[in-house]
Amino acid sequence: MDLMYHSTRNNSIKVTASQAILQGLSPDGGLFVPESIPRLTTPIADLAKMNYLELAYEVLKLYLTDYTEEEIKECISKAYDDKFDTPDIAPLNKVGELYYLELFHGATIAFKDMALSILPHLLTTAARKNKISDEIVILTATSGDTGKAALAGFADVEGTKIIVFYPKDGVSSVQEKQMVTQKGDNTYVIGIRGNFDDAQTGVKKIFGDRDLEERMSKAGYRFSSANSINIGRLLPQIVYYIYSYVELYRRNEILAGEKIKFVVPTGNFGNILAAYYAKQMGLPVEKLICASNDNKVLYDFFQTGIYDRNREFILTISPSMDILVSSNLERLIYHIAGEDPDKTLELMNALTSTGRYEISFDMRKKLDCFIGGYATVDETMSAIHRVYTDSGYVLDTHTAVAASVYSKYLNNKKDRSTSVIVSTASPYKFAESVLGAIGVKNLPEDDYEQAILLREISGIEIPSAMEEIHLADIRHNTVCETGRMRAKVEEILKII
Repeated sequence: MDLMYHSTRNNSIKVTASQAILQGLSPDGGLFVPESIPRLTTPIADLAKMNYLELAYEVLKLYLTDYTEEEIKECISKAYDDKFDTPDIAPLNKVGELYYLELFHGATIAFKDMALSILPHLLTTAARKNKISDEIVILTATSGDTGKAALAGFADVEGTKIIVFYPKDGVSSVQEKQMVTQKGDNTYVIGIRGNFDDAQTGVKKIFGDRDLEERMSKAGYRFSSANSINIGRLLPQIVYYIYSYVELYRRNEILAGEKIKFVVPTGNFGNILAAYYAKQMGLPVEKLICASNDNKVLYDFFQTGIYDRNREFILTISPSMDILVSSNLERLIYHIAGEDPDKTLELMNALTSTGRYEISFDMRKKLDCFIGGYATVDETMSAIHRVYTDSGYVLDTHTAVAASVYSKYLNNKKDRSTSVIVSTASPYKFAESVLGAIGVKNLPEDDYEQAILLREISGIEIPSAMEEIHLADIRHNTVCETGRMRAKVEEILKII
């Protein structure tokens, strides 16, 4: 029997895994979730004999049940190849008593590569399986990293176009350069005058525009998404949590069945939700520590049970976490509501109409594996400085949020059980802030000169992604108001 997927807002909408990946977002605006979360039945000792690619198959075969073994393995082998600068794919680095799961060794030096390297292959395979002849238009909003990783994944992939919207003044200069220099005849990058939530809301509105959908269909197009609202983005992220646990076991750092903690810098909630799914599959996870920056809407939610986006949007040095509407939280809400689509829809409608909702006491009790924490910009900078001074290890500005939150957690709990901090980006992506935190004075203005300085300090080679954008020409320079996003899509597709 195939594992089916249905909407968080309507259990009667049921599709296969490939259909869910193709659609991205359910027609009712909900997110696709598996009817049940499969259990991981292979013993840890057997998983420890597998490399990353083999382990990825062991996990993904449980979710992608309408894909053949050959199809899944082909997608995996195309994704996790020499575009990663380490054969481990996701190295686990021990620094003092802590472990850092490094997810930034792909082509765009951020954790989004882990899922967006495989999504294009899952998507094009899904199109063939479902006999789709329409050209697939990937429509995505980004707070910085998703955009480049998606662009790199889909560039010149036959039968696709990709359109990325990003907040013009809400990403780092390196993140912006990575996007606007992207090659590929099917790639389009548009800055908006607004923040990430504006971009994400605009994309969701376009997805829900039935008139546009009808005109696209007549022109031979159909939308899909590379954001983590697409279940095909979320599922591959489960793999690296299981991999890190297996790696700890392989090194004799833990016993099989011993519980560990993950500390995850969190914005749109997809990364930490993948850890929650791994736990539900049977991975021995004690706590999931959700680390927020100054935009601490998730911290407040875990403290109070109230999600309230009605607050100031703060631009920080960890821009990929500058989010007030965490889309993937809807999937968690659905699960803790007893998989009740009516309750989920009620809460999501409240968020749309009032900007807030409150969950019940019974729902809050089901969040006991989560701990919320947050770090200010000053605390984030202090964490970079402290870790570098103590060990010589250099954190980026997002991983440093997690390190700061975990440090505060230890001070309160005195809990020394094994913990893994999820390291989501290379420090080279935010070199100016990292160098400033370390204490370097008189920083050069040029990004590449900053990278050279960081190399001298850290001893880590400059990633090829930085070398490429230093020499690349700007190919995308379109900027628009949020109200013009749909018009820009229509212009690109020539369906005005």
